[in-house]
Amino acid sequence: MSRIALVTGGTRGIGAAISIALQKAGRHVIASYAGNVEAAEAFSKETGIEAIRFDAGDYEQCAAAVAAIAAKHGPIEILVNNAGITRDTTIAKMTRDMWDAVLDTNLGSCFNLSKLCFEGMKDKKFGRIVSIGSINGQAGQYGQVNYAAAKSGIHGFTKALAQEGARFSITANAIAPGYVDTEMVRAVPADVLQKIIAKIPRGRLGTAEDIARGVVFLTADEADFITGSTMSINGGQHMY
Repeated sequence: MSRIALVTGGTRGIGAAISIALQKAGRHVIASYAGNVEAAEAFSKETGIEAIRFDAGDYEQCAAAVAAIAAKHGPIEILVNNAGITRDTTIAKMTRDMWDAVLDTNLGSCFNLSKLCFEGMKDKKFGRIVSIGSINGQAGQYGQVNYAAAKSGIHGFTKALAQEGARFSITANAIAPGYVDTEMVRAVPADVLQKIIAKIPRGRLGTAEDIARGVVFLTADEADFITGSTMSINGGQHMY
């Protein structure tokens, strides 16, 4: 029986690459999405991975989704907290709604789903939780006080959760991607993008598959002695 894995934000970008990589590693993957139905349906049709729609920042929706997955497939054993949004602007222009939206989706979702999956992992005596942070949560970024706060919070959340889960054979780790060649990054003006790449010692943007390989490693059955860590995958741009 393959282990049940849930990837939030798992039908597009980095999340899609993670879902596919876990499927190739023999996991039974369910990918969540919040709003882009057309993209989710196309992803499921192409990969055969089940997509389920709910808002990862809404606790009640998460509870219903986790219960439905458990009823259909059994308890979730691998959780990848990947769901994330941006609402970028300087703090002078940022509204409380922009702050709350990013904190609820990017950090609140980690609480929601980790809490809801924890008991099932305890019962199975196995759990792997990987939360996707960011280089900007480590180094900060102009115009992203909400995003940087949420992503930085993930790293602290992970260290504390790892201590709670260790005696139940539940590991908790984070990955901090650098700049990855996704739709969001490709929208950056070419001259700005070149300046970003110039600061990356490896001389290129990351790929979604670079991040997915890290997730596969941290969620392996054999990765039971790795917990409370943050894996930086950023081409050497920020060494933390």
